[in-house]
Amino acid sequence: MSSREIAELVESRHDSVKRTVERLVERGVIGLPPTVEYPDTLGRKATEYRIGKRDSYIVVAQLSPEFTARLVDRWQELESTSGRALPQSFADALQLAADQARQIEQQHTLLIEQQPKVEFYDQFVKADGLLGYQEAGTAAGCYPNKFCNWLKIDHLFYRGKKLMPRSQFVRRGLFEIRPELDANGESHLRGWVTAKGVEHFAKHAPDWIRITPREVKP
Repeated sequence: MSSREIAELVESRHDSVKRTVERLVERGVIGLPPTVEYPDTLGRKATEYRIGKRDSYIVVAQLSPEFTARLVDRWQELESTSGRALPQSFADALQLAADQARQIEQQHTLLIEQQPKVEFYDQFVKADGLLGYQEAGTAAGCYPNKFCNWLKIDHLFYRGKKLMPRSQFVRRGLFEIRPELDANGESHLRGWVTAKGVEHFAKHAPDWIRITPREVKP
């Protein structure tokens, strides 16, 4: 389902839906969805996200939970030939969305508690793609907000309202900078942490930002 479809379902602006998706990605709640280009009403190139079923419930729960029934109806239309089970009532769908919304702030901690820290960040290091700053902090075994504050000390700087990586760390392969199109079709730059960067920060982050500090051998 596209982010434009979700915007229509919840009667919201498309750029608001995209910002919600990006915030959830940065917090590690949902994965980074693929983007596709489409011509806007003026014929300019714009982008939309293609969002899976599970993540769409989380996005709608953040935007307007009361529109969950519409989302269920839309998925039933999309999956009418697949035979997969869907929530059978508005109450069931709303409960699903509410449960997922309550898990948003807890998900990082739960993931770390369920498996060893090394296995946790290794699965991100081996994954394809780039991570937002907070998601990279979690993958490196750190508290996301503390990790971002630590990066600001030496690794990042503000370019306007955007936090961008410093050039020496981009050259070392810890970050990448990529252009993105906003809802108005205008291009802007955004910084991402690479898999190499996650591995580096997992080894070198200070103990005060780690969820589980390293043991100091006598």
